[in-house]
Amino acid sequence: MILVYCLLAGSVGVLIGSRALKTYMAVPSVAAAPVSTAPEVGMLTSFAPIVEKDLPAVVNISSSKVVRNNGGDEMPFMDPFFRQFFGGNFGRQFRTPQQQVERGLGSGVVIKPDGYILTNNHVVDGATDVRVTFLDKRELRAKVVGTDSKTDIAVLQVDAKDLPVLAFADSSKVKVGDIALAMGQPFGLGQTVTMGIISAKGRNGLGIEGYEDFIQTDAAINPGNSGGALVDARGELIGINTAILSHGGGGNQGIGFAVPINMARAVMDQVIAHGKVVRGYLGVMPEDITPAMASSFRLTDTRGALIGDVTGGSPAAHAGIQRGDVIVEMDGQKIEDSNQLRLRVAMTAPGTTVHVKLLRDGKEQTVAVKLGELPNEAQSGSVQGGDGGGSSALDGVAVEELDSQALQQLRLPPGTKGVVITEVADGSAASVAGLAPGDVVQEVDHARISSVSDFDRATRRGPGHTVLLLVNRGGSTRYFAIEAR
Repeated sequence: MILVYCLLAGSVGVLIGSRALKTYMAVPSVAAAPVSTAPEVGMLTSFAPIVEKDLPAVVNISSSKVVRNNGGDEMPFMDPFFRQFFGGNFGRQFRTPQQQVERGLGSGVVIKPDGYILTNNHVVDGATDVRVTFLDKRELRAKVVGTDSKTDIAVLQVDAKDLPVLAFADSSKVKVGDIALAMGQPFGLGQTVTMGIISAKGRNGLGIEGYEDFIQTDAAINPGNSGGALVDARGELIGINTAILSHGGGGNQGIGFAVPINMARAVMDQVIAHGKVVRGYLGVMPEDITPAMASSFRLTDTRGALIGDVTGGSPAAHAGIQRGDVIVEMDGQKIEDSNQLRLRVAMTAPGTTVHVKLLRDGKEQTVAVKLGELPNEAQSGSVQGGDGGGSSALDGVAVEELDSQALQQLRLPPGTKGVVITEVADGSAASVAGLAPGDVVQEVDHARISSVSDFDRATRRGPGHTVLLLVNRGGSTRYFAIEAR
Protein backbone atom coordinates (compact mmCIF):
# COMPACT_ATOMS: atom_id res chain seq x y z
CA MET A 1 0.00 0.00 0.00
CA ILE A 2 1.36 3.41 -0.99
CA LEU A 3 0.91 6.14 1.59
CA VAL A 4 1.54 9.87 1.46
CA TYR A 5 2.96 11.31 4.68
CA CYS A 6 3.01 14.92 5.73
CA LEU A 7 6.31 15.52 7.42
CA LEU A 8 5.22 16.66 10.87
CA ALA A 9 6.90 14.43 13.42
CA GLY A 10 8.52 14.28 16.80
CA SER A 11 11.64 15.80 15.33
CA VAL A 12 12.22 19.17 13.75
CA GLY A 13 12.67 19.28 9.97
CA VAL A 14 15.06 21.90 8.69
CA LEU A 15 16.20 22.03 5.08
CA ILE A 16 18.98 24.12 3.75
CA GLY A 17 20.75 24.62 0.48
CA SER A 18 24.27 25.34 -0.48
CA ARG A 19 26.31 27.09 -3.14
CA ALA A 20 28.34 24.70 -5.21
CA LEU A 21 32.11 25.17 -4.90
CA LYS A 22 33.74 24.31 -8.19
CA THR A 23 37.39 23.52 -8.79
CA TYR A 24 38.62 23.64 -12.34
CA MET A 25 41.38 21.20 -13.13
CA ALA A 26 43.36 21.54 -16.35
CA VAL A 27 44.43 18.30 -17.98
CA PRO A 28 48.25 18.12 -17.61
CA SER A 29 50.31 17.67 -20.73
CA VAL A 30 52.44 14.56 -21.00
CA ALA A 31 55.81 14.44 -22.73
CA ALA A 32 55.75 13.03 -26.27
CA ALA A 33 51.94 13.11 -26.24
CA PRO A 34 49.66 15.54 -28.04
CA VAL A 35 48.19 18.36 -25.94
CA SER A 36 44.57 17.65 -24.98
CA THR A 37 41.94 19.92 -26.48
CA ALA A 38 39.23 18.74 -24.04
CA PRO A 39 37.46 21.51 -22.09
CA GLU A 40 38.17 22.08 -18.44
CA VAL A 41 36.38 19.71 -16.10
CA GLY A 42 34.20 21.20 -13.38
CA MET A 43 34.36 19.13 -10.20
CA LEU A 44 31.77 19.67 -7.49
CA THR A 45 33.73 19.44 -4.25
CA SER A 46 31.58 20.99 -1.51
CA PHE A 47 28.24 22.63 -0.72
CA ALA A 48 29.57 23.88 2.62
CA PRO A 49 29.62 27.61 1.72
CA ILE A 50 25.92 27.57 0.86
CA VAL A 51 25.02 25.48 3.89
CA GLU A 52 26.84 27.91 6.18
CA LYS A 53 25.10 30.88 4.55
CA ASP A 54 21.57 29.43 4.54
CA LEU A 55 21.47 27.52 7.80
CA PRO A 56 20.79 30.53 10.08
CA ALA A 57 17.58 31.29 8.13
CA VAL A 58 16.08 27.83 8.73
CA VAL A 59 14.38 27.41 12.09
CA ASN A 60 12.83 24.75 14.25
CA ILE A 61 9.15 25.14 15.13
CA SER A 62 7.52 23.49 18.13
CA SER A 63 3.77 23.71 18.62
CA SER A 64 1.31 22.52 21.21
CA LYS A 65 -2.46 22.31 21.39
CA VAL A 66 -5.00 21.04 23.85
CA VAL A 67 -7.05 18.10 22.61
CA ARG A 68 -10.13 16.71 24.29
CA ASN A 69 -10.22 12.99 25.05
CA ASN A 70 -13.74 11.67 24.65
CA GLY A 71 -12.91 8.18 25.78
CA GLY A 72 -12.28 8.92 29.44
CA ASP A 73 -15.51 7.38 30.74
CA GLU A 74 -15.58 4.34 28.50
CA MET A 75 -13.52 2.00 30.74
CA PRO A 76 -15.48 -1.08 31.92
CA PHE A 77 -15.44 -0.24 35.62
CA MET A 78 -17.10 3.13 34.91
CA ASP A 79 -20.25 1.29 33.84
CA PRO A 80 -23.17 1.85 36.29
CA PHE A 81 -23.26 -1.93 36.91
CA PHE A 82 -19.84 -1.78 38.60
CA ARG A 83 -20.39 1.57 40.30
CA GLN A 84 -23.51 0.32 42.15
CA PHE A 85 -21.31 -2.13 44.02
CA PHE A 86 -18.11 -0.09 44.48
CA GLY A 87 -19.47 3.46 44.80
CA GLY A 88 -19.68 6.40 42.48
CA ASN A 89 -16.00 7.37 42.85
CA PHE A 90 -14.59 3.93 42.11
CA GLY A 91 -12.28 3.83 39.11
CA ARG A 92 -11.90 7.57 38.75
CA GLN A 93 -8.21 7.22 39.56
CA PHE A 94 -7.87 5.16 36.40
CA ARG A 95 -9.64 7.58 34.09
CA THR A 96 -7.88 9.10 31.10
CA PRO A 97 -7.64 12.89 31.45
CA GLN A 98 -10.38 14.71 29.59
CA GLN A 99 -7.86 17.13 28.10
CA GLN A 100 -4.34 16.40 26.95
CA VAL A 101 -1.60 18.50 25.39
CA GLU A 102 -0.50 17.36 21.95
CA ARG A 103 2.93 18.51 20.79
CA GLY A 104 4.44 18.64 17.34
CA LEU A 105 7.71 19.63 15.73
CA GLY A 106 8.44 20.97 12.29
CA SER A 107 10.54 23.52 10.44
CA GLY A 108 10.28 26.97 8.97
CA VAL A 109 12.13 29.41 6.76
CA VAL A 110 12.75 33.07 7.59
CA ILE A 111 11.67 35.07 4.55
CA LYS A 112 11.67 38.63 5.89
CA PRO A 113 14.25 40.19 8.24
CA ASP A 114 11.49 41.63 10.45
CA GLY A 115 10.44 38.19 11.65
CA TYR A 116 8.14 36.63 9.02
CA ILE A 117 8.52 32.86 8.66
CA LEU A 118 7.07 30.38 6.16
CA THR A 119 6.07 26.87 7.23
CA ASN A 120 3.37 24.25 6.62
CA ASN A 121 -0.17 24.75 7.82
CA HIS A 122 -0.23 21.25 9.32
CA VAL A 123 2.75 22.14 11.54
CA VAL A 124 0.76 24.82 13.41
CA ASP A 125 -2.85 23.80 12.68
CA GLY A 126 -4.93 24.35 15.82
CA ALA A 127 -1.88 25.21 17.92
CA THR A 128 -2.36 27.30 21.05
CA ASP A 129 1.37 27.89 21.54
CA VAL A 130 4.04 28.15 18.82
CA ARG A 131 7.74 28.65 19.51
CA VAL A 132 10.62 29.15 17.09
CA THR A 133 14.20 28.13 17.82
CA PHE A 134 17.05 29.64 15.81
CA LEU A 135 20.48 28.25 15.04
CA ASP A 136 21.99 30.32 17.86
CA LYS A 137 19.58 28.59 20.31
CA ARG A 138 17.34 31.63 20.77
CA GLU A 139 13.74 30.61 21.36
CA LEU A 140 10.95 33.09 20.58
CA ARG A 141 7.21 32.79 20.82
CA ALA A 142 5.54 33.17 17.41
CA LYS A 143 2.10 34.32 16.39
CA VAL A 144 0.26 32.76 13.48
CA VAL A 145 -0.34 35.57 10.98
CA GLY A 146 -2.50 33.40 8.74
CA THR A 147 -2.84 29.96 7.21
CA ASP A 148 -4.07 28.40 3.98
CA SER A 149 -5.09 24.76 4.22
CA LYS A 150 -5.60 24.52 0.43
CA THR A 151 -1.86 24.83 -0.18
CA ASP A 152 -0.69 23.75 3.32
CA ILE A 153 1.12 27.05 3.84
CA ALA A 154 1.24 29.12 7.04
CA VAL A 155 2.91 32.44 7.87
CA LEU A 156 4.30 33.11 11.36
CA GLN A 157 5.91 36.18 12.89
CA VAL A 158 8.32 36.60 15.77
CA ASP A 159 9.32 39.80 17.51
CA ALA A 160 12.80 40.21 16.08
CA LYS A 161 14.67 42.40 13.61
CA ASP A 162 17.53 41.99 11.14
CA LEU A 163 17.09 38.24 10.86
CA PRO A 164 18.98 36.28 8.19
CA VAL A 165 16.71 35.31 5.30
CA LEU A 166 16.70 32.90 2.36
CA ALA A 167 16.58 34.43 -1.10
CA PHE A 168 13.74 33.29 -3.37
CA ALA A 169 14.37 31.57 -6.67
CA ASP A 170 11.85 31.54 -9.53
CA SER A 171 10.44 28.03 -9.15
CA SER A 172 8.91 28.16 -12.64
CA LYS A 173 12.46 28.00 -14.03
CA VAL A 174 13.41 24.89 -12.08
CA LYS A 175 14.21 22.02 -14.44
CA VAL A 176 14.05 18.28 -14.00
CA GLY A 177 17.61 17.17 -13.32
CA ASP A 178 18.64 20.30 -11.38
CA ILE A 179 20.45 19.74 -8.10
CA ALA A 180 18.28 20.05 -5.00
CA LEU A 181 19.44 20.26 -1.38
CA ALA A 182 17.49 19.52 1.77
CA MET A 183 18.55 20.09 5.38
CA GLY A 184 16.64 19.13 8.45
CA GLN A 185 16.47 17.14 11.65
CA PRO A 186 14.89 13.86 10.58
CA PHE A 187 13.86 11.54 13.38
CA GLY A 188 15.41 13.93 15.92
CA LEU A 189 18.96 13.12 14.85
CA GLY A 190 20.00 16.76 14.54
CA GLN A 191 20.75 18.86 11.51
CA THR A 192 21.21 16.72 8.42
CA VAL A 193 21.98 17.73 4.84
CA THR A 194 20.88 15.63 1.88
CA MET A 195 21.35 16.11 -1.83
CA GLY A 196 19.41 14.95 -4.85
CA ILE A 197 17.87 16.25 -8.03
CA ILE A 198 14.53 17.59 -9.16
CA SER A 199 12.73 14.42 -10.20
CA ALA A 200 9.55 15.98 -11.62
CA LYS A 201 7.48 19.16 -11.70
CA GLY A 202 3.77 19.84 -11.60
CA ARG A 203 2.82 16.75 -9.61
CA ASN A 204 -0.88 16.78 -8.73
CA GLY A 205 -3.80 14.47 -8.05
CA LEU A 206 -2.16 13.13 -4.87
CA GLY A 207 -4.98 14.21 -2.58
CA ILE A 208 -2.61 15.95 -0.17
CA GLU A 209 -3.84 19.50 -0.73
CA GLY A 210 -6.62 21.37 -2.47
CA TYR A 211 -4.21 22.99 -4.93
CA GLU A 212 -1.32 20.77 -5.96
CA ASP A 213 1.61 21.69 -8.21
CA PHE A 214 4.38 19.90 -6.35
CA ILE A 215 8.09 19.81 -7.07
CA GLN A 216 9.23 16.20 -6.64
CA THR A 217 12.75 15.41 -5.45
CA ASP A 218 14.81 12.41 -4.46
CA ALA A 219 16.80 14.43 -1.90
CA ALA A 220 16.18 12.44 1.29
CA ILE A 221 13.25 13.96 3.20
CA ASN A 222 11.96 12.23 6.30
CA PRO A 223 9.38 12.77 9.06
CA GLY A 224 10.35 15.92 10.92
CA ASN A 225 11.08 18.00 7.83
CA SER A 226 7.67 19.67 7.37
CA GLY A 227 7.92 23.34 6.52
CA GLY A 228 11.62 23.21 5.76
CA ALA A 229 13.43 24.53 2.70
CA LEU A 230 14.25 22.90 -0.60
CA VAL A 231 17.01 24.95 -2.23
CA ASP A 232 18.89 24.93 -5.51
CA ALA A 233 22.64 24.80 -6.10
CA ARG A 234 22.83 28.57 -5.62
CA GLY A 235 21.28 28.29 -2.18
CA GLU A 236 18.04 29.96 -3.25
CA LEU A 237 14.68 28.77 -1.98
CA ILE A 238 12.69 26.80 -4.57
CA GLY A 239 10.13 25.07 -2.35
CA ILE A 240 8.67 24.31 1.08
CA ASN A 241 8.88 20.60 1.85
CA THR A 242 5.52 19.12 2.67
CA ALA A 243 5.13 15.37 2.19
CA ILE A 244 6.75 12.09 1.22
CA LEU A 245 5.47 9.02 -0.57
CA SER A 246 6.05 5.84 1.38
CA HIS A 247 5.15 2.17 1.07
CA GLY A 248 4.09 1.98 4.70
CA GLY A 249 7.41 2.46 6.46
CA GLY A 250 6.99 6.20 7.00
CA GLY A 251 10.57 6.94 5.97
CA ASN A 252 12.29 8.24 2.88
CA GLN A 253 11.67 6.28 -0.32
CA GLY A 254 13.28 8.80 -2.64
CA ILE A 255 9.98 10.53 -3.44
CA GLY A 256 9.44 13.81 -1.63
CA PHE A 257 7.18 16.75 -2.46
CA ALA A 258 7.58 20.49 -1.97
CA VAL A 259 5.20 23.38 -2.56
CA PRO A 260 6.84 25.58 -5.26
CA ILE A 261 8.03 28.84 -3.76
CA ASN A 262 6.14 30.86 -6.38
CA MET A 263 2.87 29.42 -5.06
CA ALA A 264 3.96 29.75 -1.42
CA ARG A 265 5.03 33.35 -1.99
CA ALA A 266 1.68 34.28 -3.56
CA VAL A 267 -0.10 32.82 -0.53
CA MET A 268 2.32 34.55 1.85
CA ASP A 269 1.84 37.97 0.24
CA GLN A 270 -1.94 37.72 0.60
CA VAL A 271 -1.76 36.45 4.18
CA ILE A 272 0.54 39.29 5.22
CA ALA A 273 -1.58 41.89 3.42
CA HIS A 274 -5.07 40.63 4.27
CA GLY A 275 -4.70 37.91 6.90
CA LYS A 276 -6.25 35.39 4.50
CA VAL A 277 -6.05 34.14 0.93
CA VAL A 278 -8.52 35.43 -1.66
CA ARG A 279 -8.65 33.48 -4.92
CA GLY A 280 -9.92 34.21 -8.39
CA TYR A 281 -13.17 32.60 -9.56
CA LEU A 282 -14.13 31.64 -13.11
CA GLY A 283 -17.23 29.53 -12.47
CA VAL A 284 -16.64 26.42 -14.55
CA MET A 285 -16.21 22.72 -13.89
CA PRO A 286 -13.11 21.73 -15.89
CA GLU A 287 -12.23 18.18 -16.88
CA ASP A 288 -9.17 16.48 -18.30
CA ILE A 289 -9.52 15.35 -21.90
CA THR A 290 -9.16 11.63 -22.54
CA PRO A 291 -8.31 10.27 -25.99
CA ALA A 292 -11.93 9.12 -26.30
CA MET A 293 -13.18 12.64 -25.51
CA ALA A 294 -10.71 14.16 -27.95
CA SER A 295 -12.10 11.91 -30.66
CA SER A 296 -15.70 12.79 -29.76
CA PHE A 297 -14.97 16.53 -29.84
CA ARG A 298 -12.82 16.19 -32.97
CA LEU A 299 -9.72 17.50 -31.19
CA THR A 300 -6.22 16.84 -32.49
CA ASP A 301 -4.80 16.08 -29.02
CA THR A 302 -5.75 15.91 -25.31
CA ARG A 303 -4.28 19.26 -24.26
CA GLY A 304 -6.55 21.78 -22.61
CA ALA A 305 -9.39 21.76 -20.09
CA LEU A 306 -12.84 20.64 -21.22
CA ILE A 307 -15.68 22.64 -19.65
CA GLY A 308 -18.22 20.19 -18.26
CA ASP A 309 -20.43 22.83 -16.66
CA VAL A 310 -20.76 26.59 -16.32
CA THR A 311 -22.22 28.09 -13.15
CA GLY A 312 -25.13 30.40 -13.82
CA GLY A 313 -24.33 34.06 -13.17
CA SER A 314 -20.59 33.34 -12.92
CA PRO A 315 -17.84 35.33 -14.67
CA ALA A 316 -17.54 32.54 -17.23
CA ALA A 317 -21.26 32.66 -17.97
CA HIS A 318 -21.18 36.46 -18.39
CA ALA A 319 -18.23 36.12 -20.78
CA GLY A 320 -20.08 33.60 -22.93
CA ILE A 321 -18.04 30.50 -22.09
CA GLN A 322 -20.17 27.42 -22.77
CA ARG A 323 -20.34 23.80 -21.77
CA GLY A 324 -18.24 21.78 -24.23
CA ASP A 325 -15.68 24.55 -24.79
CA VAL A 326 -12.02 23.58 -24.44
CA ILE A 327 -9.81 26.20 -22.79
CA VAL A 328 -6.28 26.02 -24.22
CA GLU A 329 -4.70 29.32 -23.08
CA MET A 330 -5.09 31.96 -20.39
CA ASP A 331 -3.30 35.27 -20.87
CA GLY A 332 -1.01 33.69 -23.43
CA GLN A 333 0.03 30.80 -21.19
CA LYS A 334 -0.88 27.33 -22.39
CA ILE A 335 -3.36 25.26 -20.38
CA GLU A 336 -2.39 21.60 -20.48
CA ASP A 337 -5.10 20.14 -18.23
CA SER A 338 -7.88 20.94 -15.77
CA ASN A 339 -5.54 21.19 -12.78
CA GLN A 340 -3.45 23.82 -14.52
CA LEU A 341 -6.56 25.89 -15.27
CA ARG A 342 -7.67 25.67 -11.61
CA LEU A 343 -4.23 26.80 -10.42
CA ARG A 344 -3.96 29.70 -12.86
CA VAL A 345 -7.41 31.02 -11.98
CA ALA A 346 -6.97 30.52 -8.23
CA MET A 347 -3.66 32.37 -8.17
CA THR A 348 -5.05 35.36 -10.07
CA ALA A 349 -6.50 38.22 -8.02
CA PRO A 350 -10.28 38.74 -8.13
CA GLY A 351 -11.25 41.63 -10.38
CA THR A 352 -8.49 40.85 -12.88
CA THR A 353 -9.55 40.65 -16.52
CA VAL A 354 -7.96 37.65 -18.22
CA HIS A 355 -8.04 36.63 -21.87
CA VAL A 356 -9.03 33.02 -22.42
CA LYS A 357 -8.42 31.23 -25.71
CA LEU A 358 -10.82 28.37 -26.29
CA LEU A 359 -11.89 25.87 -28.93
CA ARG A 360 -15.57 25.64 -29.83
CA ASP A 361 -16.70 23.31 -32.60
CA GLY A 362 -13.08 23.13 -33.74
CA LYS A 363 -12.68 26.89 -34.10
CA GLU A 364 -10.46 29.11 -31.94
CA GLN A 365 -11.78 32.21 -30.25
CA THR A 366 -10.64 34.46 -27.41
CA VAL A 367 -12.91 35.91 -24.73
CA ALA A 368 -12.18 38.42 -21.98
CA VAL A 369 -13.29 37.37 -18.49
CA LYS A 370 -13.29 39.52 -15.36
CA LEU A 371 -12.63 37.04 -12.56
CA GLY A 372 -14.74 37.09 -9.42
CA GLU A 373 -13.82 36.06 -5.88
CA LEU A 374 -13.94 32.38 -5.14
CA PRO A 375 -16.72 31.59 -2.64
CA ASN A 376 -16.28 28.98 0.07
CA GLU A 377 -15.40 25.91 -1.91
CA ALA A 378 -17.41 22.73 -1.82
CA GLN A 379 -15.03 20.06 -3.02
CA SER A 380 -16.64 17.68 -5.45
CA GLY A 381 -16.23 14.01 -4.74
CA SER A 382 -14.96 11.28 -6.97
CA VAL A 383 -17.21 10.04 -9.70
CA GLN A 384 -18.55 6.51 -9.67
CA GLY A 385 -21.11 4.86 -11.85
CA GLY A 386 -22.66 3.73 -15.05
CA ASP A 387 -24.04 3.92 -18.45
CA GLY A 388 -27.28 3.55 -20.27
CA GLY A 389 -28.29 1.97 -23.32
CA GLY A 390 -28.80 -0.02 -26.31
CA SER A 391 -25.34 -0.10 -27.90
CA SER A 392 -22.38 -2.18 -26.90
CA ALA A 393 -20.80 0.84 -25.18
CA LEU A 394 -23.86 1.22 -22.94
CA ASP A 395 -24.66 -2.41 -22.22
CA GLY A 396 -25.66 -2.92 -18.59
CA VAL A 397 -27.38 0.45 -18.17
CA ALA A 398 -31.08 0.99 -17.49
CA VAL A 399 -32.79 4.38 -17.68
CA GLU A 400 -36.23 5.80 -16.87
CA GLU A 401 -38.14 8.95 -17.62
CA LEU A 402 -37.20 11.96 -15.54
CA ASP A 403 -40.57 12.84 -14.03
CA SER A 404 -41.43 15.43 -11.38
CA GLN A 405 -41.02 12.90 -8.57
CA ALA A 406 -37.53 11.96 -9.77
CA LEU A 407 -36.59 15.62 -10.06
CA GLN A 408 -37.67 16.19 -6.47
CA GLN A 409 -35.79 13.15 -5.18
CA LEU A 410 -32.64 14.17 -7.06
CA ARG A 411 -33.07 17.81 -5.93
CA LEU A 412 -32.91 19.10 -9.48
CA PRO A 413 -34.74 22.26 -10.58
CA PRO A 414 -38.09 21.90 -12.39
CA GLY A 415 -37.67 21.86 -16.12
CA THR A 416 -34.46 19.80 -16.08
CA LYS A 417 -34.53 17.50 -19.13
CA GLY A 418 -33.00 14.08 -19.58
CA VAL A 419 -33.35 10.47 -18.43
CA VAL A 420 -32.31 9.10 -15.06
CA ILE A 421 -30.03 6.08 -14.77
CA THR A 422 -31.56 3.43 -12.53
CA GLU A 423 -29.06 0.59 -12.92
CA VAL A 424 -25.44 0.10 -13.96
CA ALA A 425 -24.03 -3.42 -14.24
CA ASP A 426 -20.84 -4.05 -12.30
CA GLY A 427 -17.83 -4.33 -14.59
CA SER A 428 -19.62 -2.75 -17.55
CA ALA A 429 -17.93 -0.10 -19.69
CA ALA A 430 -20.28 2.45 -18.17
CA SER A 431 -19.36 1.43 -14.64
CA VAL A 432 -15.67 1.61 -15.43
CA ALA A 433 -16.16 5.08 -16.94
CA GLY A 434 -17.76 6.31 -13.73
CA LEU A 435 -21.53 6.49 -14.22
CA ALA A 436 -23.92 5.62 -11.39
CA PRO A 437 -27.63 5.21 -10.62
CA GLY A 438 -29.18 8.63 -10.06
CA ASP A 439 -27.13 10.28 -12.79
CA VAL A 440 -29.23 12.19 -15.32
CA VAL A 441 -28.19 11.89 -18.97
CA GLN A 442 -28.95 15.18 -20.74
CA GLU A 443 -27.02 14.73 -23.99
CA VAL A 444 -25.75 11.82 -26.05
CA ASP A 445 -23.12 12.70 -28.65
CA HIS A 446 -24.20 16.37 -28.34
CA ALA A 447 -27.87 15.51 -29.03
CA ARG A 448 -30.28 16.72 -26.33
CA ILE A 449 -32.21 14.01 -24.50
CA SER A 450 -35.76 14.58 -23.19
CA SER A 451 -37.14 11.04 -23.04
CA VAL A 452 -36.21 7.37 -23.01
CA SER A 453 -37.08 7.16 -26.70
CA ASP A 454 -34.65 10.02 -27.42
CA PHE A 455 -32.02 8.15 -25.46
CA ASP A 456 -32.66 4.88 -27.32
CA ARG A 457 -32.40 6.55 -30.73
CA ALA A 458 -29.25 8.44 -29.80
CA THR A 459 -27.48 5.37 -28.42
CA ARG A 460 -28.38 3.01 -31.28
CA ARG A 461 -24.90 2.58 -32.71
CA GLY A 462 -22.90 -0.27 -34.09
CA PRO A 463 -20.27 -2.19 -32.08
CA GLY A 464 -17.11 -0.25 -31.27
CA HIS A 465 -18.75 3.16 -31.13
CA THR A 466 -17.61 5.51 -28.35
CA VAL A 467 -20.53 7.37 -26.80
CA LEU A 468 -20.13 10.87 -25.31
CA LEU A 469 -22.63 11.60 -22.54
CA LEU A 470 -23.39 14.87 -20.77
CA VAL A 471 -24.45 13.87 -17.27
CA ASN A 472 -26.07 15.93 -14.52
CA ARG A 473 -25.09 14.79 -11.05
CA GLY A 474 -26.32 16.74 -8.07
CA GLY A 475 -26.98 19.84 -10.17
CA SER A 476 -23.57 19.94 -11.90
CA THR A 477 -22.86 18.55 -15.35
CA ARG A 478 -19.82 16.84 -16.77
CA TYR A 479 -18.89 14.71 -19.76
CA PHE A 480 -18.29 10.97 -19.85
CA ALA A 481 -16.81 9.16 -22.84
CA ILE A 482 -17.93 5.51 -22.76
CA GLU A 483 -15.65 3.34 -24.84
CA ALA A 484 -17.04 0.11 -26.25
CA ARG A 485 -15.19 -2.97 -25.10
